[in-house]
Amino acid sequence: MSGRVVWVTGAGSGMGRAAAVAAARTGRRVALSGRRREALEETASLAAEAGRDAGGETLVVPLDVADAGAVPGAAALVRERWGRVDDLVLAAGLNQPRRAWADQDLAGFSDVVTTNLTGVVAVVDAALPDLRASGGQVVVVSSYSGWRFSPGAGVAYSSSKTALTMVCQTLNAQEARHGVRACHLCPGDVDTDFLGFRPQVPDEAARAVMLTPDDVARTVLFVLDSPAHVRIDELVVSPVSQT
Repeated sequence: MSGRVVWVTGAGSGMGRAAAVAAARTGRRVALSGRRREALEETASLAAEAGRDAGGETLVVPLDVADAGAVPGAAALVRERWGRVDDLVLAAGLNQPRRAWADQDLAGFSDVVTTNLTGVVAVVDAALPDLRASGGQVVVVSSYSGWRFSPGAGVAYSSSKTALTMVCQTLNAQEARHGVRACHLCPGDVDTDFLGFRPQVPDEAARAVMLTPDDVARTVLFVLDSPAHVRIDELVVSPVSQT
């Protein structure tokens, strides 16, 4: 897999950052997208160090996936540097503390759905011609709540993550003839900054038994390293403590 071009969204922190670093370690060329350039530069430094011996390269491409109009331009920057996009790891995500019917507002609902669902579709759409040419993989980093109902996840988050099942299934049904494969990856609780969006932020003891971003990154690489005739439609990875 050395030399393949993988475009990672949500690469500035958490699972996206860990996946980008792990991909660089295998010699892949990794395009890093997220909203915060400074955070992406930190990821690029970590990825460059990890991939030094394997020949991995990085490219910082700032992007808010909620801005669908900016996505084609970001894809063009990756092509300008490396000529193509082989694979996608889509880890950008959003939630909000006000997530129940009793206290949510429609603007917040829209923000979550636009990032978690429309943002994924926009990036896949922009990269699809390249994915067809390379027999590329799309790893959608979704959520345990996209696989099984999780009462605390919220209306917008649960709705958007559940919809990603259909995004992956339609890709697999319609693009298999081109060798394109999509995986709906559903991690359980992961100790990242994303926990700060919860109404009740988990304490240190609760975080200690969660997955780490590196656990998810290993799972992402498992999918990306699968032989071309193998498709992993959906994969759930959870800490032992998951309820």
